[in-house]
Amino acid sequence: MLILGIDPGSRITGYGVINALGNQAEYVASGCIRIAEASLPDKLNQVFQGIGQIIEQYQPQEVAIEQVFMARNADSALKLGQARGVAIVAASSRGVDVHEYAARLVKQAVTGTGGADKAQVQQMVARILKLPGLPQIDAADGLAIALCHAYTRQGLIATAGSRKSVRSHRWRL
Repeated sequence: MLILGIDPGSRITGYGVINALGNQAEYVASGCIRIAEASLPDKLNQVFQGIGQIIEQYQPQEVAIEQVFMARNADSALKLGQARGVAIVAASSRGVDVHEYAARLVKQAVTGTGGADKAQVQQMVARILKLPGLPQIDAADGLAIALCHAYTRQGLIATAGSRKSVRSHRWRL
């Protein structure tokens, strides 16, 4: 099963595609959609178009995306939420199921602790997927989200007490 993991952002949106084979995961692709400086509607369109192109190219069966968390800056959180929304619409408009995961659960799935930093996530993603080098930070986050979804599908991570950390939706327009 091909899974696309998305780490949404208003400046950089990271993504990772894996092939989940039973309890194994195989690297397919990863990268970043770098958003050019523009008006907010144009930036959101860049995210929408970029995710759409990735979905068309790799044809994932499912998409996993990080849930919005409240940052210190409310304006940044709103922009992140908008970027996340257009990524969800890009997937759902193509008939792909979208699953949401809390950042702490993603970190726990790949590092064993919900408080891991980005460098730890990056290192573990490279190790789990047997990559020859470290993926870019945002791409590593996309891969980590895809791995979290694959592990959740296989029941390999304990989600006791974190029912609000996993949401699955079949978004319909």
